[in-house]
Amino acid sequence: MHFVIMGCGRVGSTLALSLEGQGHDVAVIDQNEAAFRRLGTGFEGRRVTGVGFDRDTLVDAGIQQAYAFAAVSSGDNSNILAARVARETFGVEHVVARIYDPGRAEIYQRLGIPTVATVKWTADQMLRRLLPQGHVPEFTDPSGRVVLAEVPVNPAWVGHRVSDLELASGGRVAYLTRLGAGMLPGQDTVYQEGDLIHIATLADELPRVERILDAVPQRTDA
Repeated sequence: MHFVIMGCGRVGSTLALSLEGQGHDVAVIDQNEAAFRRLGTGFEGRRVTGVGFDRDTLVDAGIQQAYAFAAVSSGDNSNILAARVARETFGVEHVVARIYDPGRAEIYQRLGIPTVATVKWTADQMLRRLLPQGHVPEFTDPSGRVVLAEVPVNPAWVGHRVSDLELASGGRVAYLTRLGAGMLPGQDTVYQEGDLIHIATLADELPRVERILDAVPQRTDA
């Protein structure tokens, strides 16, 4: 899969090297050509010098073939603008933006763009939002049988009750993140655009749970 990362600071370079180490194709964008030194001489991906929200720059980075886009530059406005261009202009479904001002999280979540606040940033958190099918569970019990993972949910589930997601997938929604705040779902809680769903399930069942929720819900008309 192809990934495009805007920003080659500590965060961007770490993501790029981690993704390439997992066998993915990676392109990194930065305005400062010297920043690419952080990638080292062994990095085989593309290095694109330019502004990350410029369409021509994104095309040079292969955005049209990208599975996911991460905006992790040093500026909130640049990150959210680039994320919106990637999603709205080029149709990239998996987009995440790093932010410095957690107070803006609510605005970004309403735009349907997952964010990671700097104060809580870890490589694992960012990778969970970029990689398909929960490559990095949030929690695994000591026996290794039960995992808690943030699971991607198809937008077609918007308007369905969280209990419908559980019934279809067989997993249990431990909690969800809405507008940057965690909440425990009730029986009538409805999945909304921008919600992040955290599901507890058996480790062996996680790939199946993810496939079901990442697909359009099946109709149950009688």
